[in-house]
Amino acid sequence: MSDDTAVLTPQKPAPERPGEREHVSGDTLTSGLPVVPPAAGGPGGPFGPGGPGGPGAHRDGPLPHTPPRLPEPLGEPEAASSAPAKKKGRSKLVLLGVAVVVVGAGLYGAGLLMGHADVPKGTTVLGVDIGGSTHDEAVKKLDAAFGERTALPLALDVDGKQAELKPAQAGLSLDSEETARAAAASDYNPVTVIGSLFGQERVVEPSMPVDQEKLADALDRLAGTAGSAVEGSISFDSGKPVPVYGKAGKTLDVKGSVNAVEQAYRTQVATGKAGPVAVPMATREPTVSKAEVDRMMKEFAVPAMSGIVTVKAGNASIPFGPERSLPQILSVQAVDGKLVEKYDQAALKKLYGNTFDGVLITRGTGDKTPVTPEDVIGAMRQALLGTTPAERVGVIETDAS
Repeated sequence: MSDDTAVLTPQKPAPERPGEREHVSGDTLTSGLPVVPPAAGGPGGPFGPGGPGGPGAHRDGPLPHTPPRLPEPLGEPEAASSAPAKKKGRSKLVLLGVAVVVVGAGLYGAGLLMGHADVPKGTTVLGVDIGGSTHDEAVKKLDAAFGERTALPLALDVDGKQAELKPAQAGLSLDSEETARAAAASDYNPVTVIGSLFGQERVVEPSMPVDQEKLADALDRLAGTAGSAVEGSISFDSGKPVPVYGKAGKTLDVKGSVNAVEQAYRTQVATGKAGPVAVPMATREPTVSKAEVDRMMKEFAVPAMSGIVTVKAGNASIPFGPERSLPQILSVQAVDGKLVEKYDQAALKKLYGNTFDGVLITRGTGDKTPVTPEDVIGAMRQALLGTTPAERVGVIETDAS
């Protein structure tokens, strides 16, 4: 077989690659212009069937007008573009906050420096300025301002009758030492410290402790004399014992009067006067019988006021007589229908003063301590019942071990 035979032998076409189509002669350049591919509007492109250049298309008139696409509207500025402005605002707020803190710290430090005294500047007690004082100076200022007022008797209106109540006997007082101590307590509150630079007032309440037992006892004794009701008792005021027999009637309401008396005393200390304070009244039957009064007179009151009693401790001694001393110390009170003796420790201590200074008592624990009012009362109680001069001497044992 010749070589020509081999050339004329039919050849199997190569497989078509994906995406490729058969290359025809129309795909080649015609007059140097590329062939335009068919448009998506119809088969055959613009000159195919259904296209503007195809069969049945409108060839003489202009082609349909396609309006141009308008540009997209501008949106809001991106968040990133506004970030610098916000950051600038925050910076101003931060700077302002720092400035406030710095100024406040400076004022606070200045307030602490200027208020270095025991009592901070601007401190007042019941309207009296004690600011900038030491503790001792504050005490003197308080005593000078209120000393006389604290001792003024309280005027009471008991069922239309006037009565007086002495503060010292009723357990009412102003504690200047404690008040000054409370006023000198450090106050590191920034509002208070900075306020002191601008004259801000710092008000401290006065310390006015009330001995409730002593006040109730004073009111009870007043009730026995001011109202129409009378409780069985014994009086020592005349230098000799006097029996007081009870009777029913209206009398001062002791429990109901305590708060009114306390408030009246505070008002008197603050202003210098309180006016007659109307106290509540109640109807009361005596709880102590005549027989009980007679018993107490015989067993205690008459012997106690029969003469002088002397109390000794070591080499020291002091006498107490019925004319002046004992009436300040002795009284009786009703307890469950019975009368029992009572001793005023404050009055007793004031009377013996420094008599027993330097005398030490060896206690059961081995400790050595000074003489106390309780020690004096213990020795006095037995001596008050004595009937001979020797029996009316009470001795405080200095070695109780």
